[in-house]
Amino acid sequence: MAGPETHYPALAYMIERARRRVPYFAWEYLASGTGAERLIGDNRAALDRISLAPKVAQGRFQPDTSTRLLGQSFSVPFGAGPVGMSGLIWPGAELILAQAARANGFPYTLSMVANETPEAVAEAGGKNAWFQLYPLKEREIEDDLLGRAAAAGIRTLVVTLDVPVGSRRERQLAAGLTVPPKITPLTLWRVAQRPHWALATLRHGQPRFRTLETYFPSSAMADSAKMVGTIVDGRPDWTTVTRLRQQWQGNLVIKGILSADEADQAIDCGADAVVVSNHGGRQFDAAPASIDALPAVAEKVAGRVPVLFDSGVLWGLDILRALSRGADFCLLGRGFLYAVAALGAEGGNHAYSVLKQDLENNMIQMGARTLGDVTGQR
Repeated sequence: MAGPETHYPALAYMIERARRRVPYFAWEYLASGTGAERLIGDNRAALDRISLAPKVAQGRFQPDTSTRLLGQSFSVPFGAGPVGMSGLIWPGAELILAQAARANGFPYTLSMVANETPEAVAEAGGKNAWFQLYPLKEREIEDDLLGRAAAAGIRTLVVTLDVPVGSRRERQLAAGLTVPPKITPLTLWRVAQRPHWALATLRHGQPRFRTLETYFPSSAMADSAKMVGTIVDGRPDWTTVTRLRQQWQGNLVIKGILSADEADQAIDCGADAVVVSNHGGRQFDAAPASIDALPAVAEKVAGRVPVLFDSGVLWGLDILRALSRGADFCLLGRGFLYAVAALGAEGGNHAYSVLKQDLENNMIQMGARTLGDVTGQR
């Protein structure tokens, strides 16, 4: 019987199956951007425009996809980026991805507003578990969160700076998305149309802000959702980064960088790495495609800190494109969740497998024995 490798040989093949298995409101949350969603298309088009030179007559070799990042070895130059409410997309998605990260040797980044705790994800993901933070108004809560992550064994903190205010995300508004979803006849009908998701939710439980609910009077999802908006500090500045650097003893990664000057400022404030990202087209629809912003940032920080890249990555070839333009590593948010929504518990492992195979195949096409041979095309 044909398995996932035959039916879903790339992340792009899993998107339609994921859409068919996830309720409409959850799908709109994952797939949507903001405004006219120009930037989602621009991210894809800008990646597709990048050409890489193949090399012929390079003989037989097996490419080495391994790399080191922030003092740790990984089997591949990519990992799973943070996505809020990932448990709404597929119940238990965070633990599925953390377990896949541990088994396959790539990092998984838990969003502060996902649906599992750093303690649970660190237990599942081991040293490959990272934690993402939105700076908070309540410093006591922020201090406690960082202490919990460190005590759980997490050594890499990703701080997201590119959300000064929540974007309108008009497509989500039109879909009637609320957190939690309102129980209406239409909602129940949409859930009934997705029995695999409904059964998985019954087994795992309704999505909750498990990381943050301990700080709220009620753990009910509706109450927690209201409280999240009151404690997230939507207007961080560079003193925020300096303060977090003083608090956090592990690796500090700053996410949301789109200019060389911002990257320089992040390093001055103590960042150990930066992520070139436009939030996957979900925040500001007039922003540049991340891949277009990457070369200037990489040139500015060369030799000082690693440069990570996200926004629009779906193929192993996209990862090579980013490496050729100055990235040291890539993060995928939607891509890994498409796989989990499509395949459930095997989604994380399968996403890793198809990305790695595509990476290896295209490295052979390029005559690149190591990732360094790809970066040599810069």
